[in-house]
Amino acid sequence: MEKQKSTALTSYQWFVVIILALTQFTVILDFMVMSPMGDILMKSLNMSTQQFGIAVSAYAFSAGASGLLTAGFADKFDRKKLLLFFYIGFTIGTVFCGLAESYTQMVAARIFTGLFGGVIGSISMAIVTDIFTLQQRGRVMGVIQMGFGVSQVMGIPVGLWVANHFGWHTTFIVVAALAALIAILIVAVLKPVNAHLAIKHDRSPLTHLLNTLKNRDYRIAFSSTALLSIGGFMMMPFGSTFAVNNLGVSDVDLPLVFMYAGIATLIAMPFMGFLSDRVNKFRLFAVACLWATGVILVYTHMGNIAFGLVVTFNILMMVGITGRMVPSTTLVSGVPAMQDRGAFMSINASLQQISGGIGAVIGGLIVVQPTKASPLEHYEIVGYIVAVITFVSIGLMYRVDRLVKRKATQQPLNNIQDKDIAVVEA
Repeated sequence: MEKQKSTALTSYQWFVVIILALTQFTVILDFMVMSPMGDILMKSLNMSTQQFGIAVSAYAFSAGASGLLTAGFADKFDRKKLLLFFYIGFTIGTVFCGLAESYTQMVAARIFTGLFGGVIGSISMAIVTDIFTLQQRGRVMGVIQMGFGVSQVMGIPVGLWVANHFGWHTTFIVVAALAALIAILIVAVLKPVNAHLAIKHDRSPLTHLLNTLKNRDYRIAFSSTALLSIGGFMMMPFGSTFAVNNLGVSDVDLPLVFMYAGIATLIAMPFMGFLSDRVNKFRLFAVACLWATGVILVYTHMGNIAFGLVVTFNILMMVGITGRMVPSTTLVSGVPAMQDRGAFMSINASLQQISGGIGAVIGGLIVVQPTKASPLEHYEIVGYIVAVITFVSIGLMYRVDRLVKRKATQQPLNNIQDKDIAVVEA
């Protein structure tokens, strides 16, 4: 892979990276912590497995709807103010989750939290695209997306420990308290992000939304994001059940599988970000996809194996998934014009959430478990479908890569936020 020019980050840029990484961490932790507390919540709130599934999916679908509803307004405000508004709403929603005393209240709280939390990621990506050049974004995305790994390391063991010692309500309150502290940091140190306001926008938010959706180049990027999300979520909901019932992992050892995979993510994310800024991003994405596909096809065919092998294969999968997340997110961020970035990122995040929900539903229609203690059946079919989807996503990401390079050759260097177009990947 050929090397490409990279630029250093300033101290303020590093602060922005850390703040955005912390916001992502709390949002992902709020979502991830529901899974390990499933048994506790179902018993405490008298929920069935179906009701718990609705409580979990309520966040994802409300987050997807929220992104679409706010996309038209996303480029009409200072992004710092927009981030604060939704992050405060997310914090309040998390408090509501901690105060819930029934299934209905929990679902309502998760919907409220999703309406605000689902937009935070897209606002963060818009801020990254405004402040950092394309040659810096690999490192930035690598650090910000470490939130996924940290949530796996901390979300499962720490969330369970807090729930077992102080009650499940406390877990949500702790997350909300952390989010409140981060909100104070955003107010105190983050500078306004409003350069996009100087550019002419569509008068109507609806017109802005429709024009963003009509853009053919944007639709290619949206399609690549949606396809990756469908493939990822087809497997994820059944990972724990497959590990316990098919691979022979005990309930006691299961958190360790997630913890080791999370630690691998913490190591792999920054490395992949560093690598993404120095080699061809599309080629890195393609290699990571092939890596992940090979591991998935082997893993989904496995039976009862040693615990060490389960951990090893989960780590290998995380390396592949991490390796495609960073360059794909970086490439997609280079597609929208500056005046469309907020709307583009909101729609992109919404499609990611909605597509993930669709993927989980499709996976649920394929995978069968005759009894609660029996092995999953047809999980290998999901592996085959994910492999096919991955190959198609490589083709779509190739087109995204062409779009980004075409933009670099066609647009002039007219402001500091768009310095990224000055360097064309070889």
